[in-house]
Amino acid sequence: MVMVLILAAALWGLGALLGTPARLRWTMIGCLWLGVVLLHLLLPVGAPLRVATGGSAAPWLLLGGFAALVLIYRAGLLRMRRRAEMRRAPPARSGAFSEAELERYARHIMLREVGGPGQKALKEASVLVIGAGGLGSPVMSYLGAAGVGTIGVIDDDVVDLSNLQRQVIHRDADIGMPKVHSAAAALRALNPHVTVRPYARRLDDQIATDLFEDYDIILDGTDNFATRHLVNRTAVATRKPLISGALTQWEGQLSVFDPARGAPCYACIFPDIPAAGLAPSCAEAGVMGPLPGVIGAMMAGEAIKLITGAGAPLRGTLLIYDALYADARRITIKRRADCAVCGTKETS
Repeated sequence: MVMVLILAAALWGLGALLGTPARLRWTMIGCLWLGVVLLHLLLPVGAPLRVATGGSAAPWLLLGGFAALVLIYRAGLLRMRRRAEMRRAPPARSGAFSEAELERYARHIMLREVGGPGQKALKEASVLVIGAGGLGSPVMSYLGAAGVGTIGVIDDDVVDLSNLQRQVIHRDADIGMPKVHSAAAALRALNPHVTVRPYARRLDDQIATDLFEDYDIILDGTDNFATRHLVNRTAVATRKPLISGALTQWEGQLSVFDPARGAPCYACIFPDIPAAGLAPSCAEAGVMGPLPGVIGAMMAGEAIKLITGAGAPLRGTLLIYDALYADARRITIKRRADCAVCGTKETS
């Protein structure tokens, strides 16, 4: 029995040394436990392997049951804590502007399309940013500077040296820090009048709906199609406008997907997840450093227009910007009746 415990400890230590995720290490130990239990159930009494591993399955079953209870209890606590965190309503951002805020936002208030009412709408608005990387950096910076009252950001990554070429909200001293906490610190330093809510975890189906319900507008700056489709499905289900941006090498694109107001959703234009290798990420294909700033600033501009009612947001339009040749193109996009996410056509 001692040898099995030593082997389990060795598996855990080797996994930690190789950087294997904790969940995978627990899975390997669980497979080891299952193998020992099966030995005791299948081999006859007195078999050498049974003797070497304790002689009976009972201690292993008790150990497994105790471990299962601990894991279930821990998972329950984590789930309750996360649900409480996601459901916590953003603080109210109403009331008169302070003298400092009036001076800070003076250039906005002077704009006929914004004015005092528009700036008040910004102060009372809440925006959720998915991803604190290349696009999330300028989006959060400009929304925070503009006075958007509550900014949520969700990301499970940490700051890496290779990020700093384009993710300008992070600093060299932030390397190794969760991106959401680095970004939150930068936003609070930029504008103490905004509330920042960082979520240091990956977006998944379990939390997406509850999280989206707390915000007025969703901005997607992620770099993988699975998350983009999850964001789109949840935004459609919660009737939230989705401002989506994407980058590759020298080219970026963005649009406002808003089926609740007649515009197409992301799946109307990109219904399927591309096969591996057909749409490489920035890490695989590279990206020109200032490009995320250009597209991210445009995304922030679309959010400000949606909040204040100014101008014509990019609903029903896909804007493509080619930085290599300084060329921008607008493509009209339409909602598909047979879209699997927002379509209205009945299928047999």
